[in-house]
Amino acid sequence: MFPGFTLEQIDVGPARLRVRHGGSGPPVVLLHGHPRTHATWHRVAPLLAAAGHTVICPDLRGYGGSSKPPSDPAHTVYSKRAMAGDVVALLDALGHPRAAVVGHDRGCYVAMRTALDHPDRVSRLAVLDGVPIGEALARCDARFAARWWHWFFLGQLAKPAERVINADPDAWYGGSPEAMGAEAYADYRRAIHDPATVHAMCEDYRAGLGPDRAADDADRAAGRRIHCPVLFAWSERDDMVDLYGDPAAIWRDWADDVRAASIPSGHHMAEEAPEELAALLAGFLTG
Repeated sequence: MFPGFTLEQIDVGPARLRVRHGGSGPPVVLLHGHPRTHATWHRVAPLLAAAGHTVICPDLRGYGGSSKPPSDPAHTVYSKRAMAGDVVALLDALGHPRAAVVGHDRGCYVAMRTALDHPDRVSRLAVLDGVPIGEALARCDARFAARWWHWFFLGQLAKPAERVINADPDAWYGGSPEAMGAEAYADYRRAIHDPATVHAMCEDYRAGLGPDRAADDADRAAGRRIHCPVLFAWSERDDMVDLYGDPAAIWRDWADDVRAASIPSGHHMAEEAPEELAALLAGFLTG
């Protein structure tokens, strides 16, 4: 995976991130979603590097090979604000004053929070298969709860999800070497079979229902907006349009300059349609 890229552990203060980076040119950070690791980008990152970019792919804190800071009762340790701080510290460590930030699934919330909390560090923002957490929860109805029930299963504390998941992580999370690539699948399986990673991923969702939603709601109340160019892309075989009608309109309530596009794939677009996704991102990053 990732020919020509460097793999290392980088200290960002509260956490150590496992990071794969390579290429040269304007930097772009690729943030994975749940329950993946940075390896989900292994088909996309080399294409962006070939297109003239320095590509930086970390495991989010708690995920994959990154460290798992002890969780706290308020779940702020795994908040998107904390993870956005990791992104900024990672840019500092690698010597980049600014970068484009791309996030998929849970990573899109981290990317959004980085752009809102650190606008001077984000040149462009791409959000893939997600709308802001506060917006999703405000629109939550029976259909959302039926399709995205895992948000509430992973996020609740009365009967913690970790015990159920750890009984059979392969059955819970799925995935296959044919779809993901053999090395990426092996990396992913190492992660999901680590109970500390499973706990951290649940904490990510607990943060989503608590401090992450509170941060989004506070930003909306204060009228805070994203001023850099934004690309929103969704998977045509996922449920963004079914749930939200025009999900790009939600992002236009948050940002001044929003472009929208769809990708002919299921949810894991970086694995299922890497060429199409890389071409879309490359055009956005240079356009």
